[in-house]
Amino acid sequence: MNLSGKAQGAARWFLLAGAEPGFYNTAMRSLLLLMLLTMTAPLSADPLRLTLRSRDKATGTAVETTDAWDPSRTAIIVCDMWDDHWCRSASRRVTELAGPLNAMLQTARAKGVFIIHAPSSVTGFYKDTPQRRLAQAAPFAKTPVPLQDAPRWGTSWCWTDPKHEAVLPVDDSDMGCSCTGKKCEIIPPWKRQHPAIGLVEGDALTDDGQETWNLLTARGIDQVILCGVHLNMCVLGRPFAIRQQVYLGKKVVFMRDLTDSMYNPERPPGVDHFTGHDLIIGHVERYWCPSITSDGITGGRPFRFKEDSRPVP
Repeated sequence: MNLSGKAQGAARWFLLAGAEPGFYNTAMRSLLLLMLLTMTAPLSADPLRLTLRSRDKATGTAVETTDAWDPSRTAIIVCDMWDDHWCRSASRRVTELAGPLNAMLQTARAKGVFIIHAPSSVTGFYKDTPQRRLAQAAPFAKTPVPLQDAPRWGTSWCWTDPKHEAVLPVDDSDMGCSCTGKKCEIIPPWKRQHPAIGLVEGDALTDDGQETWNLLTARGIDQVILCGVHLNMCVLGRPFAIRQQVYLGKKVVFMRDLTDSMYNPERPPGVDHFTGHDLIIGHVERYWCPSITSDGITGGRPFRFKEDSRPVP
């Protein structure tokens, strides 16, 4: 055991004191032991002080509250931040997002938050990595409700739930390519997670709902932060993502500045891409879970896409 200088001194004093005649008073020995344990115990990590924004389900009015989350009971799940995308505009925004997202993860790790990388359908790229093996080796834990198992896009999927939410506020039925002129052909090019996002010892990697639940259960984690892309599709629907985590009873938020959406401004409601994304953010805040911004982790400023030319609120 590696002890600090003070702790070593206390230990020597405790042993010597115990050897002296007349020093076997139970109360004194208990006090000395308490002092030793206090000096050797690790300091508790500071809580994550988060500002949560949700919306009244009836009116849509935004409400902000503050909360303090224990980092040791918190996981961040990075959704589908692939190395490429079939939509050129989406790919460009993911590349811009990857660096700030990675910087946020570095800070979160240092605070004791558990990181799960979830690049759907490309986990085979990582089959021999410690992060993939960590997810596969987590002990099986029974879920409190059955996992959604409808297939879509290489994983199981949690579809829009009319009992829980209204229809989405944007039309993404064309898959949401926001490029002007000719739309991009839908041919998935992704092979791995974006290389700007680092995999670090202690992280896990999975796109499976059961493996995600096993990892969280093994660590006593009941608070989950989602980030990545795309909010109106994978960040809501994947088996590790918002809808499924809410069904499982986790305390869920998403990091609204470190997400994006698939929305084509030529489709209803006919607003620019970033306003469409804000409408989707509002939908999730209203029907599923609160949002936060990355400055709650980093202490810096929230991320903003360079192409977002709207006035800063």
